[in-house]
Amino acid sequence: MFENPVTSSPHLRKSGSKSLFLDPGASGHLGGVSEMGDLKGSSSPLQITTMVPSPIFLWRFKVVLFLFWALCCCKIGWDSVMRMSIDLRDLFLYEAFLYYNPLLLVTMMVWLWGVNLWVFSQGSVNYAKVFDLDHNHLTHREMWKCSMWLTIIVPTSMTAYLYLYSHGEVSLAASQPVLLYIAFALVLIFPFDIFYLSSRYFLLRTLWRIAFPLQPITFPDFFLADILTSMVKVFSDLERSVCRMVHRQVATIAWFEADAVCGSHQIAIPLVLVFPYICRLLQCLRQYKDTKEKSSLLNALKYSTAVPVIFLSALKYHVMPESWTSFYRPLWLFSSVINSLYSFYWDVTRDWDLSGFTKIFKFSRPSNISYLLYGRQWVYFWVIGSNLVLRCAWTYKLSAHLRHNYITVFAVTAMEMFRRFQWVFFRVENEWNKITKSHPLAEISLEEEKLLGSTTTHDV
Repeated sequence: MFENPVTSSPHLRKSGSKSLFLDPGASGHLGGVSEMGDLKGSSSPLQITTMVPSPIFLWRFKVVLFLFWALCCCKIGWDSVMRMSIDLRDLFLYEAFLYYNPLLLVTMMVWLWGVNLWVFSQGSVNYAKVFDLDHNHLTHREMWKCSMWLTIIVPTSMTAYLYLYSHGEVSLAASQPVLLYIAFALVLIFPFDIFYLSSRYFLLRTLWRIAFPLQPITFPDFFLADILTSMVKVFSDLERSVCRMVHRQVATIAWFEADAVCGSHQIAIPLVLVFPYICRLLQCLRQYKDTKEKSSLLNALKYSTAVPVIFLSALKYHVMPESWTSFYRPLWLFSSVINSLYSFYWDVTRDWDLSGFTKIFKFSRPSNISYLLYGRQWVYFWVIGSNLVLRCAWTYKLSAHLRHNYITVFAVTAMEMFRRFQWVFFRVENEWNKITKSHPLAEISLEEEKLLGSTTTHDV
């Protein structure tokens, strides 16, 4: 009764093979061997590719979902704003913009930094060696993934704030920016090995070294500090937003009372604006102490020229109008011109190396972007011209008395971040050229490090 217990089963099947039916009365073992040989020969890898959506389909599906989400946010936000009375609408938008403007600008900077990393990965610049990163560093794909989540979360919270406040749910509306800020702070300092722990630790450690430049200055230290000088608008708005949250003045119609406590005239605003420049100045002094290079002192002088621009502008709220018009404003204009021109000169002659055509856009594989940018003279005219214009425009944001039009300030800040985005390409390439000149073998190991880095995965 135990004869052929398995072979008589009509359910014996392997993926990719035919059903096996054996007749117990069939002659000989050769048939069984033949069938088993067919069974072995027919066993192949699982043919399930037709059951999985193609990457193109998934990408298009995500794009459709994103556009649908964006349309919903725009529709809900517009309807919420239109529900407000005309006399309060502008103040209502100003407050909402104050809370979410810093995170929107941070999101933009993360997107642009992802583009920087993508260009570096396509070209001949080993940015991992420039920043002394290990093979577990974030690539442009991880940066774009983070920026995509920021792009979704921040506008969603802003839409919820507009909708809840316009429908009378003031307490729930007030909780939206507060919860968002708390969530971002917790994710940044979360001590467990998720959300790119090593990269978050590297960022926090570098920020600590910037705030307290008591050790020898490395390239990541002053590179990030330079980027922070372009984000002083973010820090000043963060300070005002947190101030309102601490004083429980979120989602309230008492805007004038809130502005009296956390407005543009408070002394904390110029202190926050000047802090990144002071940190950068101290870094230059520390670098001079270690290297005795006079260029470090000249660089420190460049950052010191931003201090009178910031504090002279803040004096408008503390002096008589006649004194401001006759004395302080001309002095502010003069210091603004000096700061803009000095910074522009230093960008072109020291931070960048424009003695020859840059190789930053020379990709290892043919690309339309490389063809459009590599070796083109218009790139240099554009970069130099736009850097000069945006350096001068950035003075607008350093001045507290010119920040009443929040849309204009946002546009100027966004343009400054774009200027810094351009600056990154040439600054990193200049540093890479210095490394390859002093260590010729560094360029040889670039392809090997790319291959090692390409096999690294990141856990979220």
